[in-house]
Amino acid sequence: MALDRHEILMAAQGILETYGLADLSMRRIATQLGVQPGALYWHIDNKQGMLAALSDEILRDLPNPTGSPAAIIMTWARAFRAALLAHRDAAELVASVISMRLGEISPITHLTRLLPGPRASLTAAVVTHFVLGHCFDEQGHAQLVELGVTDPDPDFPGDEAFEHGLALLVAGLDRV
Repeated sequence: MALDRHEILMAAQGILETYGLADLSMRRIATQLGVQPGALYWHIDNKQGMLAALSDEILRDLPNPTGSPAAIIMTWARAFRAALLAHRDAAELVASVISMRLGEISPITHLTRLLPGPRASLTAAVVTHFVLGHCFDEQGHAQLVELGVTDPDPDFPGDEAFEHGLALLVAGLDRV
């Protein structure tokens, strides 16, 4: 069976889900696929390119809501959060791809296209970073609990805190 890009990405995603971003390496992917690491580079240029492709897979189904800016932001942010929480370490992965300015699907660019006005890109960046930060905290704490490093935090409001943060952001739309 010939190796292809999709097979490599599925193996990478499996490693991400099982072991986390810290343990995701080209060597580990190659080992899982039963090939030499060099075989991967026929299909993916480097690890950064592989991370960008994984980020694109996670973000592929972001919605294109319509309506008022507030409605667009609320719907989009909830879907973005759900996409991130569906995959282990996705917030960290997507944030790193944004920082590297890689990936075909940028959440900031995606939301910017949905919002009206000259400050749409600034608004999109703030919303994106809010969602990433919230998810990073949720995923990081969940992993520490899983590893036995800390106890679950029964007082963390999770969904309630996320919705409150979104409401604060949306309330400020007309003030800037």
